[in-house]
Amino acid sequence: MIETRLLCYFLAIAREQNITKAAESLFVTQSTLSKQMMDLEKQLGKQLFIRGKRRITLTEEGIYLRNRAQEILELIDNTEAAFQANEESLSGDITIGCGETAAMDVITEQFAEFHRRYPDVKFHTHSGGDDMVLDRLDKGLVDMGLLLGPIRQEKYDYLNIHQSDTFGLLMPEGCELATQETINIGQLKNLPLILAEQTFSGRQELEWFGADYSALNIVGTYNLIYNATFMVERGIGYALCIDRLVNTKGRNLTFRPIVPKLSVDLYIVTKKYQAFSPAAKEFLEQLRGSIFQE
Repeated sequence: MIETRLLCYFLAIAREQNITKAAESLFVTQSTLSKQMMDLEKQLGKQLFIRGKRRITLTEEGIYLRNRAQEILELIDNTEAAFQANEESLSGDITIGCGETAAMDVITEQFAEFHRRYPDVKFHTHSGGDDMVLDRLDKGLVDMGLLLGPIRQEKYDYLNIHQSDTFGLLMPEGCELATQETINIGQLKNLPLILAEQTFSGRQELEWFGADYSALNIVGTYNLIYNATFMVERGIGYALCIDRLVNTKGRNLTFRPIVPKLSVDLYIVTKKYQAFSPAAKEFLEQLRGSIFQE
């Protein structure tokens, strides 16, 4: 009989496609993990992995086991959660990593609804750039992340929450552009721009600008908009940022929307083959139910 621990190990390798990264996510040594997987292959009498220099891929038998392992672990989780639900009210912690987005208003509304149903569950948020959120997700330090798309990688599952963020330009209050009600997208090509790091590194669609990336005059980047506001006030550049994130009242700042409209969808991101706590699993189910009802 295959131990559930080995199935968890196997799924971690299937997700990371790298033995070292999988070992780090499981908090075991690389040698231990390698030996466990060789023992698993010996037990089943099948090769599960094709071990390349930089990447591990699954054989046909490995793909079959991946699908079955996920079903088995989900069944175990569901069974345990059912017994726990009968014995006591739901409790525990739910941790979410968040990029900067006004959609947190929608997510916190879901927090409030969940808290009314399960007052013993505690919520924890960690705010930062996409890299920080994904790193914490990979290390198991958050249950899920709320991120702007598109950030498509095979090792994650994506739940579109059918919310979007709209971009505009943050500028000094007294500048010439501030006299306009909107900023035409073509005007961006001639401006010193301060971009979010995920845009600068190409994880968001630069096709918006209608120009090659090299044609843009990028004078700075930021991972959180707050510090970038001071760069804008000092006239260093114009920050491309999300609407409703910066309170311009009482500061030398003005926000103007861009036309045509620039927007990106938002996703709840989780690791594939992840075993969730009963509380985190129930919250994800609430999110899915709320989305489908809209």
